[in-house]
Amino acid sequence: MSLRKTLFESGGFYHVYNRGNSKQTIFHDEEDYNRFIKLLFLSNGKENFKMCFIRDEIYNFNRGEQLVDIGAYCLMPNHFHLLLTQSENGSISKFMQKLSTGYSMYYNKKYERTGTLFEGKFKSEHAKDDRYLKYLFSYIHLNPVKLLCHNWKEEGIKDKKHALTFIEQYKFSSYQDYTGHARKQKEIINLEVFPDYFLTKKVFGEEIFDWLDYKQLN
Repeated sequence: MSLRKTLFESGGFYHVYNRGNSKQTIFHDEEDYNRFIKLLFLSNGKENFKMCFIRDEIYNFNRGEQLVDIGAYCLMPNHFHLLLTQSENGSISKFMQKLSTGYSMYYNKKYERTGTLFEGKFKSEHAKDDRYLKYLFSYIHLNPVKLLCHNWKEEGIKDKKHALTFIEQYKFSSYQDYTGHARKQKEIINLEVFPDYFLTKKVFGEEIFDWLDYKQLN
């Protein structure tokens, strides 16, 4: 039995991610994305739930005590990224088990398949300093730019305004919750336990816009 390299400390901040087995697509349509997003909310609690009994007001469901606090998330066609912290030992692992199991059951039933959906255990990195933690908010929310230009970090972005508009309109991340959109999904994230890096919507937008200038040097 392999041991996880990252040991989750209470109060620590972690970049958690996983992708489809053999890089397969795990979100084919809007229904798939929305199911996973709803599970981000529902799985984050000590109470058990059955999706079939929960109707439209899903974000009013009493989940019980939260397992983790989510600072940011982004879903891509074959993978996802989360920024998490926990107040109790073991809570991140419990949350990820509920989330992964719930989505795998939905996916296998819908697409009439069996077997493992995700590529092994979820991966994680500990954000040990302020600089890296602040960067993660940008890194996670910038992922959709890859849908415009897969190698944008190497090649650069020619039209930054177009890229930023694309990110702003991308519904399957927490970006819109940072920029003041009124939507129910804002209940998923809790920024009170994360450092207050972005005092205003404008500051957050400027941070993202500045990172679009990034070009990796070979």
